[in-house]
Amino acid sequence: MTSPSPEEVLDSVVRHATDNGVVWITLDRPSALNALTPDQRERLIFRLDQASADPAVRAVVLTATGRGFCAGADLRGSPSAPAERVAGDVARLIRGGAQRLITAVLDCEKPVIAAVNGTAAGLGAHLALACDLVLAAESATFTEVFVRRGLVPDGGGAYLLPRLVGPQRAKELLFFGDALPAAEAERLGLVNRVVPDGDLAKTARAWAERLAAGPTRALAATKALVNASLESGRAAAFAAEAAAQETNMTTADANEGVRAFVERRPPVYRGR
Repeated sequence: MTSPSPEEVLDSVVRHATDNGVVWITLDRPSALNALTPDQRERLIFRLDQASADPAVRAVVLTATGRGFCAGADLRGSPSAPAERVAGDVARLIRGGAQRLITAVLDCEKPVIAAVNGTAAGLGAHLALACDLVLAAESATFTEVFVRRGLVPDGGGAYLLPRLVGPQRAKELLFFGDALPAAEAERLGLVNRVVPDGDLAKTARAWAERLAAGPTRALAATKALVNASLESGRAAAFAAEAAAQETNMTTADANEGVRAFVERRPPVYRGR
C-alpha cells in the first residue's frame, strides 16, 4: 500500500471543502487540540489566499474537530533554543509565521466566520478573533496563554484585543492569561454569538450561506473599510468610503440591488 504524500497528510489535518459557495476549512488534529505546526500554518494560509482569489468562493468558515479550536503554535516538535541567538531571528520568524497567518484572515476578500468549538489559546485565540464574525460553542474558551510561558503575545494579539475590548480589558486578558469562558467573551464583545455545542455547525452554515448569497464585492469593500477605519482619521476614512462607493457602483451586484429595489423584488446576487 502506498504511503500518503506530504500533501495528502496536510490535507488530512487541514481539511477543506466547498459547499454552496462556502469554503469550510477544518483543523483536524484533535489529539493536539489542533495546535498548528509550521506546515499546517502554511497550508491554512494557502487555503485562505486561495479562497480570497476564487470567484466561486463567497464565504469562508474556519472551524475544528474535537475539544480544541486551536491551542496555538505546536511547540512540541520545535528545536531547543540555540546557545546564542542571531539578532533579528525571532522577529523574522514571527513576521514570516504567526503574523502572516493573521494577515491572511484580515486581508481575505471574502467574509470569514470562526466557528469556535473548544479551546482557543494563544495564536489560536488570535486566529479566531481576526475573523470577521465569531461564533462560539458554549464550551469554548479563549486564553491569552503567553504570559504563563513568560512570552510576549504574537499573532497580532496586542493589535487585535484593544480594538475589540479597549486597552484596559486587553491588558487584563494579556497580563493574567486566565481562561475566558464563551459567555464572558460574548459579554466583552470578543464574539458575536454563543450557541449550544450541538448548534455550532448549523449556525455557522446558516450565517455563511447568507453571506454567500450576498453581494460579494460589496462585502469585501465593507470589510476593508471597517478594518482600515481603525487606523485612519475621518478624512482618510471618508475618502476611502467615497472611492469604494465609486468602484462598487460598477459591479453587476450593485446594479442588481438597485434594480431589485425599484422592481420591488428580492435581489439575486452573483458575486460579481
